[in-house]
Amino acid sequence: MSLSTSPELRHGIHWARAQALLQQEVAAFTARNPRSRALSERAQAHLLFGVPLHWMTDWGTPFALQVAQAHGARLLDVDGHTLLDFCLGDTGAMFGHSPPVVAQALARQAAQGMTAMLASEDAAVVGELLSARFGLSHWQFAMTATDANRYVLRWLRAASGRTKLLVFNGCYHGTIEDVFVDLVNGVPTQRDSLLGQVHDLTEHTVVVEFNDLAALEAALAQGDVACVLAEPAMTNIGMVLPEPGFWEAVQVITRKYGTALVLDETHTISCGPGGYSGAHGLQPDAMVLGKPLGGGLPCAAYGFSDEWAARVVQAKRDAPPGHSGIGTTLSGNLLAMAAMRATLESLMTPEVFAPMLATATLLADGLRQCIARHRLPWCVTQLGARTEFQFRAVPPRNGSEAGAALDSELEHLIHLALLNRGVMITPFHNMMLICPDTRPDDVQTLLAAFDEVLGLISADPAP
Repeated sequence: MSLSTSPELRHGIHWARAQALLQQEVAAFTARNPRSRALSERAQAHLLFGVPLHWMTDWGTPFALQVAQAHGARLLDVDGHTLLDFCLGDTGAMFGHSPPVVAQALARQAAQGMTAMLASEDAAVVGELLSARFGLSHWQFAMTATDANRYVLRWLRAASGRTKLLVFNGCYHGTIEDVFVDLVNGVPTQRDSLLGQVHDLTEHTVVVEFNDLAALEAALAQGDVACVLAEPAMTNIGMVLPEPGFWEAVQVITRKYGTALVLDETHTISCGPGGYSGAHGLQPDAMVLGKPLGGGLPCAAYGFSDEWAARVVQAKRDAPPGHSGIGTTLSGNLLAMAAMRATLESLMTPEVFAPMLATATLLADGLRQCIARHRLPWCVTQLGARTEFQFRAVPPRNGSEAGAALDSELEHLIHLALLNRGVMITPFHNMMLICPDTRPDDVQTLLAAFDEVLGLISADPAP
């Protein structure tokens, strides 16, 4: 975390006032959420860390908030509070909670069969829709984007005969182990937080900084990298946008050295119905789509170009008989295919995205005005329907700059204070997402709460 030259200031925040506010907000959250507290304590007996997934303890709350219902852009907790949800399951519910068209498709399919390890008409339609939307000819399915990224890497290693993967410093592609390598003082280093890893990932994972074309070309020139795996814009360490011309140059470089380019659009699908790639005319060799694709139901997809699809199929045909280790019995199940078909046909469309993007711009502009009013050295970045504020004066150029701006203590304070004011943003960083049900007045509610919180902690209060 960065500290200013004054011992009392942190990212332009009066830290003593911030600490005092934190104690008040913890007390307020505890007082207003007795049922959540009771359920959280009950779960401690049989759930590791007291939650179904340990990430659920990463919120800045003194105990886990418990949800009762979620519809559209609103969430109802077990204590009866309605929260405006700008987290949306960290993109899993990007088209709103329980969108009716998906809920109806799931109900119909659930009555007719959920999984059979067999193909269906929905599968054929989904393949056609994905190909038309994203320009890649052949697709396969998984339960999560983590699985999809792992499968793509396996296929491309087999198809290319190469063993190495290249990622950008600070990347996140789910929990696929191969990507947990960072640049520490310029040296590729396996992330200390990766539990249970028994072999050295740096033997097969190359890492360079985002937006560094020279480093990328030097790495690929070795001729042993099967694929570059990247988000079109980094989203999980704090948003980092590509510099003008970056992806055009990357496509030239990867083709020059015979390396496949894989774009993970799990988060950047927020840019439009064709993701960042569609909005900016990119032509990757492979693509991964995750959380939003099923309207909230766990599912993912990955696709290949004609050339790489042919190489993948040939690699399988050339392999000895037996299980490939790629896929699970629930991959492409009937329920998931019904959800994906409904999402692609009815939600992932220009008509649905247009108001989402406009509302996100309203949010981004409002955040900038609020930050300027409180004279804070922060920036705001928008990526389609996704917006984020970061604790630095200018947007970061790479993962190292974005990581240096993170401050989990300050993030948790702001997130908790917003929760107590009826607004929820993503817990891992300062990301906010707009869904089709988010109204302009919801944005104004968020901005008013944000302005109030900043007024309580900023070192130079707004006049």
